[in-house]
Amino acid sequence: MKSIGFIPLREGSKGIPDKNKKKLLGRPLFCWVLGAAIASNLDEVYVYTDDEDILSFIDKEYHWTHKVKTVKRSEQTATDTASTEMAIMEFVNGLKSSFDVFCLLQATSPFTTAIDINNTLDAVINGKNYDSALTVVNTHRFTWHADGTPKNYDIFNRPRRQDFEGLLIENGACYVTTHSALRESKNRISGNIATVPMTEQSLTEIDSLTDWKIVEELLAARLKLQKQSERITHLILDVDGVFTDGCIYYGADGEMMKKFDMRDGMGLEILRQYGVEVMVMTSENSKIVASRMKKLKIEDVFLGVKDKYSLLSRIVRDRNLSFSQIAYMGDDVNDLANMCAAGWSLAPANATQPIKNHADVILQNDSANGAIREATEFIIKYNHRYDKV
Repeated sequence: MKSIGFIPLREGSKGIPDKNKKKLLGRPLFCWVLGAAIASNLDEVYVYTDDEDILSFIDKEYHWTHKVKTVKRSEQTATDTASTEMAIMEFVNGLKSSFDVFCLLQATSPFTTAIDINNTLDAVINGKNYDSALTVVNTHRFTWHADGTPKNYDIFNRPRRQDFEGLLIENGACYVTTHSALRESKNRISGNIATVPMTEQSLTEIDSLTDWKIVEELLAARLKLQKQSERITHLILDVDGVFTDGCIYYGADGEMMKKFDMRDGMGLEILRQYGVEVMVMTSENSKIVASRMKKLKIEDVFLGVKDKYSLLSRIVRDRNLSFSQIAYMGDDVNDLANMCAAGWSLAPANATQPIKNHADVILQNDSANGAIREATEFIIKYNHRYDKV
């Protein structure tokens, strides 16, 4: 059965301006659910938006997968008053290819994982005659009517948490329905509906900047919890603010220059002799950087990367690695997700404060002044614990 994912995005956002594009833990908000959709069992994922910036971003950042497709959304379905169902039916009616199962994914639910999507798909595809499924959270909170009467418990017989079944609350993350049910009802869910549980943190809604900060901390904590103790096999480095001092220098004729530290190059050479592979990942697309990396004989150099976590996840998957085998060194907010996910995260002494807040190791040296050399010495010393005696 062919299953397709659908991620509707609007350019306008009044609660949090440009919310879908705002960086959450260093990457645009919509990238969290898009990345999960790519890693899931969905056959195709459509991003439906009127935002030209998002359309061009996806075209540039996700060219490596044939799974992601973009479709321009009409002005009529991108207004404040237009419903999601209006966008769904406009999309479905204009879609030329056929499908069997439709999956609506909300960009404002960054806690959605590929496993959550697969579980919701499975409930419909392999479940007991379900037409639709939606994700829910089981909460053990007591609810009340406005007139001061309780909804779900007896105030004179307050149940203990372990004895209370709780309530299933729709978290708005993932909805799956069959093609036939969607056509008949013109609604995201209908018919015989299954519920699929997600973690309690996924109930947090992003309606304010306070919510945003809470979600960012929860996401960071979730990534860090997956870290395990393993031998470091790969060191991945940012460039500006890591290899360089973060400054750009111009000569008299306008030529651009960057400052590198020769000691860093020697440290990387020694590190490779210990069997650790070195990679470079930067948002800049610079000939100077490409030339320097060629001089250092670093083969894996990724230039112009805006969604670094997506690339890191792909490297881990394609090379059969675990995040815990990777040491990552960054200095600014676009490195945040990778810093939280990598087995070891290192920051130069002059890195930005948000990076220092999440780094496992804050180095004593500044960037372009021995920081990378210090990092290589740390990795060599750390890996000694895995050497056979």
